[in-house]
Amino acid sequence: MKEYKMRRGEYLEERIPDMKGTIEEYFGSVTTTQEYKGSDLYVIEEPDNPVFEKIVVGAVEYSGKKDKLGVEFHERDPTELGPDELEAASEAVDAKNDFLLEATGRDAKARRDSMKRAVEDDPDHDVDA
Repeated sequence: MKEYKMRRGEYLEERIPDMKGTIEEYFGSVTTTQEYKGSDLYVIEEPDNPVFEKIVVGAVEYSGKKDKLGVEFHERDPTELGPDELEAASEAVDAKNDFLLEATGRDAKARRDSMKRAVEDDPDHDVDA
Protein backbone atom coordinates (compact mmCIF):
# COMPACT_ATOMS: atom_id res chain seq x y z
CA MET A 1 0.00 0.00 0.00
CA LYS A 2 1.37 3.39 -0.96
CA GLU A 3 0.35 6.46 0.98
CA TYR A 4 0.33 9.90 -0.59
CA LYS A 5 0.21 13.22 1.20
CA MET A 6 -1.51 16.33 -0.04
CA ARG A 7 0.17 19.56 -0.95
CA ARG A 8 0.96 21.86 1.95
CA GLY A 9 -2.21 23.51 3.26
CA GLU A 10 -4.56 21.15 1.40
CA TYR A 11 -6.68 18.33 2.76
CA LEU A 12 -7.89 15.16 1.06
CA GLU A 13 -11.53 15.68 2.06
CA GLU A 14 -11.43 19.14 0.44
CA ARG A 15 -9.82 17.89 -2.78
CA ILE A 16 -12.19 14.90 -3.09
CA PRO A 17 -15.35 15.42 -1.03
CA ASP A 18 -17.03 12.32 -2.55
CA MET A 19 -14.26 9.71 -2.42
CA LYS A 20 -16.42 6.74 -3.39
CA GLY A 21 -18.02 8.55 -6.35
CA THR A 22 -14.67 9.81 -7.61
CA ILE A 23 -13.09 6.36 -7.35
CA GLU A 24 -16.01 4.84 -9.28
CA GLU A 25 -15.65 7.47 -12.05
CA TYR A 26 -11.99 6.57 -12.54
CA PHE A 27 -11.90 2.82 -11.92
CA GLY A 28 -15.32 1.15 -11.70
CA SER A 29 -17.83 0.03 -9.09
CA VAL A 30 -16.78 -0.33 -5.47
CA THR A 31 -17.62 -3.86 -4.35
CA THR A 32 -16.48 -3.95 -0.72
CA THR A 33 -14.19 -2.31 1.83
CA GLN A 34 -10.91 -3.38 3.39
CA GLU A 35 -9.46 -2.27 6.70
CA TYR A 36 -6.01 -0.66 6.63
CA LYS A 37 -4.43 0.99 9.68
CA GLY A 38 -7.86 1.46 11.25
CA SER A 39 -9.43 3.05 8.14
CA ASP A 40 -11.91 1.44 5.75
CA LEU A 41 -10.67 1.69 2.18
CA TYR A 42 -12.75 1.03 -0.93
CA VAL A 43 -12.10 -2.09 -3.01
CA ILE A 44 -12.85 -2.42 -6.72
CA GLU A 45 -12.67 -6.17 -7.37
CA GLU A 46 -13.44 -5.92 -11.09
CA PRO A 47 -12.05 -2.60 -12.37
CA ASP A 48 -13.28 -1.22 -15.70
CA ASN A 49 -9.78 -1.33 -17.19
CA PRO A 50 -8.65 -4.94 -17.86
CA VAL A 51 -5.05 -4.11 -16.89
CA PHE A 52 -6.13 -3.88 -13.24
CA GLU A 53 -7.03 -7.02 -11.32
CA LYS A 54 -8.09 -5.19 -8.17
CA ILE A 55 -7.76 -1.70 -6.70
CA VAL A 56 -7.81 -0.68 -3.03
CA VAL A 57 -8.07 3.06 -2.37
CA GLY A 58 -9.30 5.54 0.23
CA ALA A 59 -8.45 7.97 3.01
CA VAL A 60 -6.05 6.71 5.66
CA GLU A 61 -6.87 8.66 8.81
CA TYR A 62 -4.27 9.62 11.40
CA SER A 63 -5.20 11.25 14.68
CA GLY A 64 -3.61 14.65 15.02
CA LYS A 65 -2.25 14.60 11.45
CA LYS A 66 -3.63 15.12 7.96
CA ASP A 67 -5.25 12.16 6.26
CA LYS A 68 -3.27 10.50 3.50
CA LEU A 69 -4.47 8.78 0.35
CA GLY A 70 -3.88 5.04 0.52
CA VAL A 71 -3.69 3.26 -2.84
CA GLU A 72 -2.85 -0.26 -3.92
CA PHE A 73 -3.11 -1.16 -7.61
CA HIS A 74 -3.02 -4.88 -8.42
CA GLU A 75 -2.14 -5.15 -12.09
CA ARG A 76 -2.09 -8.13 -14.40
CA ASP A 77 1.19 -9.42 -15.80
CA PRO A 78 1.76 -7.56 -19.11
CA THR A 79 2.80 -10.84 -20.79
CA GLU A 80 -0.72 -12.18 -20.17
CA LEU A 81 -2.45 -9.27 -21.90
CA GLY A 82 -3.94 -9.61 -25.36
CA PRO A 83 -3.52 -6.95 -28.09
CA ASP A 84 -6.73 -5.11 -27.13
CA GLU A 85 -5.79 -5.17 -23.46
CA LEU A 86 -2.32 -3.79 -24.23
CA GLU A 87 -4.01 -0.72 -25.69
CA ALA A 88 -5.79 -0.31 -22.37
CA ALA A 89 -2.43 -0.17 -20.57
CA SER A 90 -1.80 3.46 -21.50
CA GLU A 91 -5.34 4.31 -20.39
CA ALA A 92 -4.63 2.57 -17.08
CA VAL A 93 -1.51 4.68 -16.53
CA ASP A 94 -3.45 7.84 -17.41
CA ALA A 95 -6.28 6.91 -15.03
CA LYS A 96 -3.84 6.32 -12.16
CA ASN A 97 -1.94 9.56 -12.77
CA ASP A 98 -5.08 11.66 -13.29
CA PHE A 99 -6.68 10.29 -10.12
CA LEU A 100 -3.54 10.82 -8.03
CA LEU A 101 -3.16 14.37 -9.39
CA GLU A 102 -6.78 15.19 -8.54
CA ALA A 103 -6.51 13.68 -5.07
CA THR A 104 -3.10 15.01 -4.04
CA GLY A 105 -2.58 18.08 -6.21
CA ARG A 106 0.85 16.67 -7.10
CA ASP A 107 1.95 15.45 -10.51
CA ALA A 108 3.99 12.26 -10.98
CA LYS A 109 7.34 14.04 -10.57
CA ALA A 110 6.26 15.79 -7.37
CA ARG A 111 4.93 12.48 -5.97
CA ARG A 112 8.23 10.71 -6.76
CA ASP A 113 10.22 13.51 -5.14
CA SER A 114 8.00 13.37 -2.07
CA MET A 115 8.44 9.59 -1.79
CA LYS A 116 12.23 10.00 -2.05
CA ARG A 117 12.20 12.52 0.77
CA ALA A 118 10.07 10.22 2.91
CA VAL A 119 12.58 7.42 2.39
CA GLU A 120 15.35 9.77 3.46
CA ASP A 121 13.41 10.25 6.73
CA ASP A 122 13.25 13.99 6.11
CA PRO A 123 9.77 14.71 4.69
CA ASP A 124 10.02 18.48 5.22
CA HIS A 125 13.28 18.82 3.31
CA ASP A 126 12.47 20.79 0.13
CA VAL A 127 15.93 21.70 -1.17
CA ASP A 128 18.71 19.33 -2.21
CA ALA A 129 21.86 20.06 -0.23
